[in-house]
Amino acid sequence: MKDSQVSRSHFFAHMARMKLIQRWPLMRSIEQENVAEHSLQVAMVAHALVVIKNTFYQGQLDPAKAAMQALFHDASEVLTGDLPTPVKYYNEEMARAYKEIESNAELSLVKMLPAELQAAYAPLLSAHVNDEYAHTVKSADLLCAYLKCAEELSAGNQEFAAAQKRLTAMLEARMNPEIRYFLDVFAPSFSLSLDDISSAQF
Repeated sequence: MKDSQVSRSHFFAHMARMKLIQRWPLMRSIEQENVAEHSLQVAMVAHALVVIKNTFYQGQLDPAKAAMQALFHDASEVLTGDLPTPVKYYNEEMARAYKEIESNAELSLVKMLPAELQAAYAPLLSAHVNDEYAHTVKSADLLCAYLKCAEELSAGNQEFAAAQKRLTAMLEARMNPEIRYFLDVFAPSFSLSLDDISSAQF
């Protein structure tokens, strides 16, 4: 393809701005968290949930596909910002309005891509696909928020106590063997200090 035939796209310049969007905007946090950091963690946890499911519970999903969907699961926030959960779900009307805004932002991002690439990225940018991968990514998203609460609470920040209770209830409502495995095997370490999690390694 000749250079004269290539048109510029702002897509990845927008993706790079995920690091500028702070999560938990209404909460006092000991450690700030941005959307890029959160997306990486959700990708790792989604990948792990599929590996756990495939290894122990007869799953047959692709861990890499789950990870890729997780990397882009909050991509629309580069256009919308991170609306706090209590505002986003204040009532059904507010939730519907936000879903429409989110869908429009996702479509705008897809349209930023060269036409030849849009089909590859459209499934990654849709937060409203309802399949087993989307369910896994949502579980990973909730787990990561739960782990954030555990870290803040272990540092003495009681601001996150109510959020942890809410997230615990949400995880219980969608509990499955791989979530339980992750909570039992990996989650407890997030309440420990660096010395605690390092002492067993050396």
